Amino acid sequence: MGPRGYPAEFRQRVVDLVTAGRRVEDVARDPGISDQAIYSWDRQDRIDKGLGFSAGRRFWSGNRSLRAMNSV
Repeated sequence: MGPRGYPAEFRQRVVDLVTAGRRVEDVARDPGISDQAIYSWDRQDRIDKGLGFSAGRRFWSGNRSLRAMNSV
C-alpha cells in the first residue's frame, strides 16, 4: 500500500488512464477518489520520471487557462 492507502499499481493505472485521454473527473468518479488525489499522483509520477511539474500535461494546461480567464 502507498502512503495514502492506495496500492502503487492502482495509482499508476489511474495516472495512465488520464494520460491516455480520460477526464480526471471521470476517472475519479468510479472508485470514489478525489480529483485532487489524481492530480497529486500525476505530479509525483512526473517528478519521479524527471519531467517536472509543468511539462505540459493536458489538464495542467487547462488549469492555467482557467486561471487566466478568471483573472481578467
